[in-house]
Amino acid sequence: MMLEEDEHSVNGFARAGYKDIMSSLTHFDAQGQAHMVDVGGKPATRRVAVAGGRIEMLPATLAIIESGTAKKGDVLGIARIAGIQAAKKTSDLIPLCHPLALTRVAVEFLVERPAAGGHGAIACTATVETVGPTGVEMEALTAVQVALLTIYDMCKAVDRGMTITGVRVLEKQGGKSGHYVAG
Repeated sequence: MMLEEDEHSVNGFARAGYKDIMSSLTHFDAQGQAHMVDVGGKPATRRVAVAGGRIEMLPATLAIIESGTAKKGDVLGIARIAGIQAAKKTSDLIPLCHPLALTRVAVEFLVERPAAGGHGAIACTATVETVGPTGVEMEALTAVQVALLTIYDMCKAVDRGMTITGVRVLEKQGGKSGHYVAG
């Protein structure tokens, strides 16, 4: 969707606040061009990010995953490895992300059994850590998304209606902005 300009706005933002908005978006330079943020002068500190999300599915699909009888194999084991690999490849997927030396990636799943007549779900949480000059939120978010997409891929033959929802940063530690916990 393109935002229209008028004499009082730039791309839908009020002219008065446009420069303030652009200056707060670190991936844009003074001319509004995308660039990779220079983190060379920032101190290396311990950075941790936790992201989460879930995939909803039919109760029968959840039963197949729990019983280990999916035709493609151990769904959660493969999804865990996919999430870990995704965290390590984030800078290859997201153009302006820095390649990072990750010190830890953990991907965990929690089975949510369906209430009577409802859908089941699997919640995924990814924790990513590094010691460096920039955070690992994107790596944690990428790990969750790819882990959940892997579950979808492995089970789509029996349930094309699975829905991935609620992917977000749950917690972030380290860096200038400090500690963040989602509300």
